[in-house]
Amino acid sequence: MLWGRDGEQAALSQLLSDAREGAGGSLVLRGDPGIGKTSLLDHAASAAGPMRVLRGAGVEAEAELPYAGLHLLLQPVLGHLPYLPPPQADALRGAFGLGPAAADRFLVGLGVLSLLSELAADGGLLCLVDDAHWLDHASADALLVAARRLDADGVILLFAAREPGFPAPGLSEVRLGALLPADAAGLLDATAGHLPSELRHRVLAEAGGNPLALVELPKSLGLHPLTGRLQEAFQHRAGALPAAARTLLTVAALDGTGQLDVVLAAGRELGGTAADLTAIRESGLVTIEGRRLGFRHPLVRAAVQGAAGDEVRLAVHAALAGALTDPRDADRRAWHQAAAATAPDQKLADELEGTAKRAAERGGGAAASAAYQRAAELSADAHDRARRLTLAAEAAEYGGRFDHARAIAEHATGAYADPELAARLIRVRACADYGMGLLPSAHAQLSIGIDRLADDDPRAAAWLLLDASSLVWLDGDRDMAARTDRQLAGLRLPDDDPARPVYLLCRWFAALALRRAPEGLPPLPEVVAAARELAELDRRGLLLVGALGLAQPDRQTHDLATRATAQAREESRVGLLPQSLTYLASTQLALGWHADARAHAGEAVRIARDTAQPQWATQAGALLAYLGAIEGDEGACAGFGEARALLDLGLGRAEAALLVFEDLLYGRARNQISAMRVVPDLVEAAVRCGRPTRAVEPLARFAEWTAILDQPWAHALAHRCRALVEPAEEHFTTALALRTRPFEQARTQLLYGEWLRRARRRVDARPPLTSALQTFERLGAHPWSARARAELDAAGWATSRSGARDPLAALTPQERQIVQLAAQGLANRDIAARLFLSPRTVGQHLYKAFPKLGVSSRTELAALSEFSPARDAP
Repeated sequence: MLWGRDGEQAALSQLLSDAREGAGGSLVLRGDPGIGKTSLLDHAASAAGPMRVLRGAGVEAEAELPYAGLHLLLQPVLGHLPYLPPPQADALRGAFGLGPAAADRFLVGLGVLSLLSELAADGGLLCLVDDAHWLDHASADALLVAARRLDADGVILLFAAREPGFPAPGLSEVRLGALLPADAAGLLDATAGHLPSELRHRVLAEAGGNPLALVELPKSLGLHPLTGRLQEAFQHRAGALPAAARTLLTVAALDGTGQLDVVLAAGRELGGTAADLTAIRESGLVTIEGRRLGFRHPLVRAAVQGAAGDEVRLAVHAALAGALTDPRDADRRAWHQAAAATAPDQKLADELEGTAKRAAERGGGAAASAAYQRAAELSADAHDRARRLTLAAEAAEYGGRFDHARAIAEHATGAYADPELAARLIRVRACADYGMGLLPSAHAQLSIGIDRLADDDPRAAAWLLLDASSLVWLDGDRDMAARTDRQLAGLRLPDDDPARPVYLLCRWFAALALRRAPEGLPPLPEVVAAARELAELDRRGLLLVGALGLAQPDRQTHDLATRATAQAREESRVGLLPQSLTYLASTQLALGWHADARAHAGEAVRIARDTAQPQWATQAGALLAYLGAIEGDEGACAGFGEARALLDLGLGRAEAALLVFEDLLYGRARNQISAMRVVPDLVEAAVRCGRPTRAVEPLARFAEWTAILDQPWAHALAHRCRALVEPAEEHFTTALALRTRPFEQARTQLLYGEWLRRARRRVDARPPLTSALQTFERLGAHPWSARARAELDAAGWATSRSGARDPLAALTPQERQIVQLAAQGLANRDIAARLFLSPRTVGQHLYKAFPKLGVSSRTELAALSEFSPARDAP
């Protein structure tokens, strides 16, 4: 009986019931040691019925070994790997050392998802992970990636963890509290029998409703003062064992894996034997099943470890290192040797560096960082120590542990004497700041690195300037832009250097940010063309040119972003996907392919969150908010001021929109690239609410900026603004002739039609208003189509719903992606590998999509998907 846990049991029962029906879900049970987390996992296992059950746990001793926890959980079912999509199966093999190294932890997580889905095919699957706070980071990341994607897979993932370990954003959680007094008394009476009244009250008071305390504390009565601390109670019971048995118990606690053969081999070196296992088992502190030894509760292991003195701990780690003779245990052996070391040891430091390299190859950034740090501590050579600290910082940054990476970089003072190491550490600090959303600090760090490299390695400085310029484009102010501009002016990069297009692009960024004519630079289209050629040869340039949708949001830019995204997928470079998907979505938005832009932006947000890239989650989220503003979805605009203002403008709330746009333009020292984006909206808002004079200065800024940029789409917007501030038909016609992005083109047509109607030219007003209405309806821009319809009605023209609708419009963004790929002939497993889903989830989405589309087979999808403008997008 689980005393006082009726609500939690009911929640688990519902999860299990849903899984039997094919649904999936996850839950984190949190609470103090002994509060009942493990008991609830046991209850779930017993209630699972015919469902398959997998059990694993985090092990403190293996918290720095990548994928140790995942291997413990999945080892019994690795025979199912051949049934997975090949990239995911290969990733799992690499993670477990069964094949080439896994390149990306996110892909490992997707392999876990597919494997669990495969195992759940016959009646569902229950996965139980105890002590999740001790999971190595690689295992935790992989399991969380899978847990957040459990949808129609029939898989339940339950985690038990202490506070504050195992952060699990996006997962449901239950926090277990103390038992109510009546339940606590009932549990004590049921387990301890009759106790004297005074002692019974003392136990209830000391236990404080903790179930494990209520069970264990009475056993120490008369043997040990009742301190209320379970760990001391366990330490006392362990201390009562014979010396040899106590030593063997300490070996097991510091080993942490439960492998009885290893424990006995190490124990023999310290005087323990197999005969001592009897006393250990009879103490009730451990369980022994076959060749595995397990501690009854994590507090038992902690108590035994805590009771061991430093001398004993050093001897035990040395003995464990000697017992691990299998080559496959090289990393565990190195860690035990490192724990036993008390002075610098160059040979051991080299071995631990090898451990770090293997961890990095297997996607264990956190484990690699820890190993490099310990190798640095053991290094006798100062340069080796500095180099290894640099590698530790880079591994932590790669693993998404930005605060830890920054801390290592700041304390690696010895490395700053070496220019190369200094530049690398500066980049780590910049990336860490960027990852935590600290853009000005990130830019400052990059500027320091540029100054260090400019004379000795101008090409490397040019690429750092690219990063700095991109930050200016994203959210920089004029001071940042001016500093980057000065560094560009001082860089001496030969005209024939391969990085020359990067340098020229940066110069253009700086000129646009400072609203200054670019002196001595080729026209921007030429620079973009040269950068596109470079992008084919250098991965770093590939994504940069995708960002130049700002300058040329055309099909060439779209094709480049498409190739970048496809390449990232094919090479399993998931860390690049949020950026490339965001650029792809941005270009599709500019081209008027809104449904596809929504699908790719949504995917970018999900992957960015899973790979700890909050800045790209924000960037892609801003695109989703902008789409929501166009469509009239207030909820989608929450937290994004520019999108909310655009929504207000579309809904006729021009005064509210104007205030926000003015704040975006004047409220803080924004660079011109980001500030100019809002000017056309600001001008329209000012005119619509009867305050055209507030549009004059912003329009002058915008006109000056568009003259520098010299792009047709920008000139079209400038002419539209002039048509509003200085009403003249020629500005409208010029703007329409230049053509801009479909949504903006339709807005120009709407404004022109409104102007014509007010001029009593109703016949002339009909074509632009009708064209605007058709575009708005195709894009799902409901506030704007309502405005166009109202104008047509006011002009006396009857309107009807446009018949040219996207046949895939009824689908969710993810259903749309899946349908487009299925229409190309891809099987569910291939689609799953492409979109980072499980094959069962793909099948479920197709099952839901077919009725919406009015089709009954995959062969009918091709005809429908031909109407999708971005059907070839990845």
